[in-house]
Parts: sequence; structure tokens; C-alpha cells
Amino acid sequence: MFTAAKPLAERVRPNSLDEIIGQEHLTGKNAVIRQLLSNNNMTSMIFWGTPGVGKTTLARIIGNHIGLHFYFLSAIQAGVAEVRKVIDDAKKIGKVLLFIDEIHRFNKSQQDALLGAVENGLIVLIGATTENPSFEVNSALLSRCQVYILNELSTADLHKVIKQAKEKDDWLKQSNFELKETDALFRFSEGDARKLLNLLELVIHQFSVDTPKIITNDVVAQALQQKTNLYDKGGESHYNIISAFIKSIRGSDPNAAIYYLACMLSGGEDPTFIARRLLILAAEDIGNANPNALVLAQSCFDATRVIGMPEGRIILAQCVTYLACSVKSNAAYMAIEEAMSLVQKNGIGSVPLHLRNAPTKLMKELNYGAEYAYAHSFEHNFIALEFLPKGMEGTKFYEPGKNQKEEELRAFLKSRWKDKYGY
Repeated sequence: MFTAAKPLAERVRPNSLDEIIGQEHLTGKNAVIRQLLSNNNMTSMIFWGTPGVGKTTLARIIGNHIGLHFYFLSAIQAGVAEVRKVIDDAKKIGKVLLFIDEIHRFNKSQQDALLGAVENGLIVLIGATTENPSFEVNSALLSRCQVYILNELSTADLHKVIKQAKEKDDWLKQSNFELKETDALFRFSEGDARKLLNLLELVIHQFSVDTPKIITNDVVAQALQQKTNLYDKGGESHYNIISAFIKSIRGSDPNAAIYYLACMLSGGEDPTFIARRLLILAAEDIGNANPNALVLAQSCFDATRVIGMPEGRIILAQCVTYLACSVKSNAAYMAIEEAMSLVQKNGIGSVPLHLRNAPTKLMKELNYGAEYAYAHSFEHNFIALEFLPKGMEGTKFYEPGKNQKEEELRAFLKSRWKDKYGY
């Protein structure tokens, strides 16, 4: 069988906007990039997206279309000297298009070297980054560029990538493969179209010439020497593992919790989804037994969204182990459940007159708020008023848990309310 010198992903790289998959919001009919090209009004921009979604390809297509000298720099290898060489060339030959891959890896001085040439139009800059440019590109350069977000490729998109590759590449046509299962192929490629195509090529090469090329999950795993620990984000596996994850933390087992965290992350679960569940758990299962749990969970949620993967796994792991090792209480959760149940059963009670607001003269004449006593005017900032509606006096919803922190809350409530609520 014919073997090509270039990797499959490079051989079938899209050559036009119409061939780009998954970025219709930028490349589709009347979309912004297509409009900019049709109007020959190209400005500096930054493409932000996960690996293998088409950032470099889109930059090359733009370069071919606008007819400028195209320069490619990798921020991993290039420095200020390489940037200045491009600027010097531009001064001699006129405006050029400079594409910088992984621009977030440029330090401040390297980014600053671009400012003047970008601002005066000598260079049309296209930067590609997998990191949030708000944090990784300095504000001066960022203000001179339009940021465009490239979407992650869906399962349907990945199927289209393979179909398009088969239509374009002679070797792939001749291989006559049958794609019977795709879960492993898609999972190991992690939504990266380039990785997907090169993995497909690797798997096909594992077959002998005369062997039927039926690609299954096990065939892909064998080619990579990995196990097919498949995790269906939309199916039963998803619900089973997240259930085991939450119950492990609730049960104070950090080892099991970390294992299920690894299962979800390895299966491509959205880290934000996991962080959101940790926020809920911190309030539902720990609550006032350890108020810091909710604070840490909120910090974990914010940091995970900013940092992204793969480093986000470290932040999630810290939060998971902390929550699992924390003292537990569901008292706040039970309190709101009981209160909601009573409201649904009996409706909303009438607010006592002394607690009502009196913004109008009529309300004041009706004694709205007249007998309210301001707690801070009394000893210990407390006065034993009735705050519940008539008929509900003494109803207790919150029963502090039997842990050190909430026992302190219980003692406080008993010192104020005596025997009214039975604390």
C-alpha cells in the first residue's frame, strides 16, 4: 500500500473556509472571518481554543487569501530576535502576516516587541493560544487585537473530519477501512482533529495488507497499548461515576473520591461540571460544620474555569481531598428542605406587622414596623422578637449538627432563645 511522507492530518489540512469544520460562527455564510476576507479588511487577531480545532489552519487560509508574505513563528522556539527579523523584512517588502503559535508563551518583552509594528499596520498579527488571552497576553497587545474563540469539536464534528479526510486523501481511500466503533478513537484524540487523524492513520497501519480493517475500541487501544476505560459523558457511566464520586466525598473517603475524579477527567468530563458539583456538596454535606469548605469550593470553581486543563486537575484534587476530609453536616440542607416543604403545603404566611417596611404615609398610619425593636440597641445586640408568621411561632427548621462548629452555634442560639426553639 502507498505510504505518504506527510502525516495524514497535514495531507488533508483544509485549504478553504468551506472545508473548516466546527467553526461556522467564524467561517460560515455571513460570519465574521468570511466577511473580513471578502472585504479585504483583515486586522490583527487572536484565536483562542483547545488544541486541534483549526487555529493554525484558519491562519494559513487567511494568509493565502489576502496574499501577504506569511511568517510562522512558534513561541516555544522563537524570541525577540526572530520577531525583529520579521519586522525588518516587513519594512523592506511591505505589510506581512505573522502567525505566532502558542503566543501565550511569549513573555512581556517578547510581546512588547510586536506593539509598534502591529499598531502602525506593518504587521497583521494572528496569535493562537490555548490559554485565556485575558491572563496570558499583555493588555497593550490585546487591545490591538480582536479575540475570536474557536469551539471545541463535537462528536458530530469529528465524524465529519474523518469523512472529509477520506474524500481528500488517496491513501485513506485505498485503505478501505470500516469504522465500526469510535468511542476510543475520539476519547484518545481528546477532541483534537489533528491527533484524531494521525491516530486513525496509526491504527490503519497496524493491519496487514490483506486483513479486513475493522476499527473497534479494542483495536484502537491495542494500537496505543492502552486500556479502553470508556466513559460515556452522556450515558449511564457518567451518572454512575458522578454518583460514586459525590458519595465517596460525603462518606469521607478521599482515596475513592480521587479515583472517581481521575475516571471523569480521563474520560473527558467538563472540569467546570465537576467543580459545580463540589460547590453544591460543600453546602449540602458540610455546611456550617466547616464554613471554609464552601469558600474553598468557590475558589476551586473560579480557578478551574480560569486555568483550564490539564493543570485544573490539581486544583480539583486539592478541593476534593479537603472536602472528603472535612467534618460533615447536612443541617442547612435539611433546614431549607423542611421550610420549602411547609411553604408548599401551607403557602406563604403573613409577615408580622412589626417586621414590615413602611415606605408610605398610609403604611405608617397602619403601624407597619411600629413595634420593631432594633437589635443593635440592646445588650448583646439581641432582642427576643417574634419573626415568624402568626401560627408558626416556635417552629424550628434548623437543627445544628453534632460537630464542634455547630455545637457552638447551638450554644449561641440557646443563650439567646432559651427554650423557645428547643436548642
